[in-house]
Amino acid sequence: MQAFLELQALTKVYGDFVAVRDLSLSAGQGEVLALLGPNGAGKTTTLRMLMGLLQPTAGTARVDGLDCFGDRVAVMQRTGYLPDEPVFYDYLRGSEIVRFAGEMRGMTRAEVDRRAGPLMERLELTDAVHEFAANYSTGMKKKLGLVCALMHDPRLLILDEPTNGLDPFATRTLHAILRERQESGCTVLFSTHLLDQAEKLCTRIAIVHRGQLRAHGTLEELRTHLSGGASLEEVFFAIAASEPERVTG
Repeated sequence: MQAFLELQALTKVYGDFVAVRDLSLSAGQGEVLALLGPNGAGKTTTLRMLMGLLQPTAGTARVDGLDCFGDRVAVMQRTGYLPDEPVFYDYLRGSEIVRFAGEMRGMTRAEVDRRAGPLMERLELTDAVHEFAANYSTGMKKKLGLVCALMHDPRLLILDEPTNGLDPFATRTLHAILRERQESGCTVLFSTHLLDQAEKLCTRIAIVHRGQLRAHGTLEELRTHLSGGASLEEVFFAIAASEPERVTG
């Protein structure tokens, strides 16, 4: 499968601190890749480099052959990004934020309404679109961020802890949307601490710890390093707690 998303020896250094070290990963169209790791493992830093928000110290990150930092405008046109904690202008209404996000991507107001409307209905956000963002709960901001990330039909979705703050109904809806996008050929990269969700949704798993890739492959491939049909939780703790040694399926 040709890689749509490709990281080669990606590295980010802050002074004496190495946040990400020699990270190499790839994902093809229609793949769902889960990025797992404890706090401080380098997951969010990696996602921010993919979005061109941070410049790598070394290595490369490419989406559809485009450099994520040098060609970040073109990359953003192909990508939907949801940060862990979406931040909006407090005194813009939800509908204004969605319209602004769409117009920044070159969409007409009619296109924004046609594409965002069904998403807001599915995420039960329609009744809140006329409220100011300052009045939104954490979950409502996450839903609004999802609408902005999804409405332009991106070929790549980058999601940082996408279900944090969502209730079980919205979480189930998001899972359904991700499966639909995957079936249409969209590549999905998401970071999460919820191992059961990664086990249900992902086609492949990457486990990072202290900025380094510790394991990469399908769940079945990673299970071969443990006895029996180990769960993702068992695999994760066995690998993340081990000495730095790369396990690749």
